[in-house]
Amino acid sequence: MDYVTTNEYPGKKITKVIGVVRGSSVRARWVGADIAAGIRNIFGGEIVEYSKLLTDTRDMAVQRMLEEAKQKGANAVVNVRFATSQIGQQAAEILVYGTGVVVK
Repeated sequence: MDYVTTNEYPGKKITKVIGVVRGSSVRARWVGADIAAGIRNIFGGEIVEYSKLLTDTRDMAVQRMLEEAKQKGANAVVNVRFATSQIGQQAAEILVYGTGVVVK
């Protein structure tokens, strides 16, 4: 299933609006990543451990949104948006949401 950040699906016609669909994932930091991040903070550079954690979390949230859209009868999602929030001191949530639609 495809998803786009635009209100319309380029090259397709929206024939039915299903409604809001969403997915989220909450992940906690791992102490090993914190140690590696501390070292990188000293010497500079990308903190790849956190980048991978956020990428995996975002991918899981998108998968969950697409699964919900499919369960509701959509074959695409438009107007997709991402939001993040901190949960406590050691965890973060990534929420992805959009409008499930049927396109031709």
